[in-house]
Amino acid sequence: MGGLHPGTRPARDTKGHMTAHQWIEQFADRLGVTPPSDDDWDQILGLAAEAAHSSERMAAPVACWLAALTGRPLSEALAVAAQIGSGPTPAGD
Repeated sequence: MGGLHPGTRPARDTKGHMTAHQWIEQFADRLGVTPPSDDDWDQILGLAAEAAHSSERMAAPVACWLAALTGRPLSEALAVAAQIGSGPTPAGD
């Protein structure tokens, strides 16, 4: 949504709310970064789901934040999360 100017109202859903994609596009634009691709969306949501379903829901956004801090590909972060979700780490790791 790079074409919006300050004060311009973004598109809304039928209830008057921005969709998740619209909100993220606005957020990315204001941070000066490219919004996630469709593949990135799938991996981000997969990571969030893995974290939330393996522990408490609040782990989802924090896991995504930690993944972003590493600078690693989302696929790596998702693989690590899946390992944690599958059970305890073997002794010595």
